[in-house]
Amino acid sequence: MSKKLIYLLLFSCFLLDTSYAMAIEEPKFTVVTSRDGVEYRQYEAYMVAATLIAGENDRDTASSQGFRRLFKYISGDNTPNKSISMTAPVQQTPSANGWKIAFIVPQQFSQDTVPTPASADVAIETVPAQLMAVVRYSGRWTDKNLKQHADELLQKLEAAGIPTQGPVMSAAYNAPFTPPFMRRNEVMVVVDRVP
Repeated sequence: MSKKLIYLLLFSCFLLDTSYAMAIEEPKFTVVTSRDGVEYRQYEAYMVAATLIAGENDRDTASSQGFRRLFKYISGDNTPNKSISMTAPVQQTPSANGWKIAFIVPQQFSQDTVPTPASADVAIETVPAQLMAVVRYSGRWTDKNLKQHADELLQKLEAAGIPTQGPVMSAAYNAPFTPPFMRRNEVMVVVDRVP
């Protein structure tokens, strides 16, 4: 069995166990308002374990490689060899150098207590408190589906006169074997105000 399949199966077990799935931690936010199918959320600051898949244009390939690196980190490839709870969502952000893949660090950790990644390819980063515009959708994790909803988000923000800051981020909340119609997917981007 390939390592990729093993990681996907392990991730699925975490998220398909309904007792565990109900306890999956997410970043804290407050919904400020919803307009024209766009939800405006004020997020509190949080930390992520992130990895950059440099030189990779294919999102699926980058996501798979990034997931494996991050799963090793939360499985104990860190100092002090401590397992860390799975969180949601898995974030994917395009960059000039490739794709950044990130897992949310559980809120029980601070900068001083979060396990240090053993791999130089994984970094702990602080995401500042920020206002995000979000469109939620279901369906398969395809480039076409992602582009359709990212374009929808950007068009609605442009029509509302809301400038964006940085690229559109993709967020996936479910295991790969969750039926597509039951998946919670989101596209989100930083904004500086609501309509």
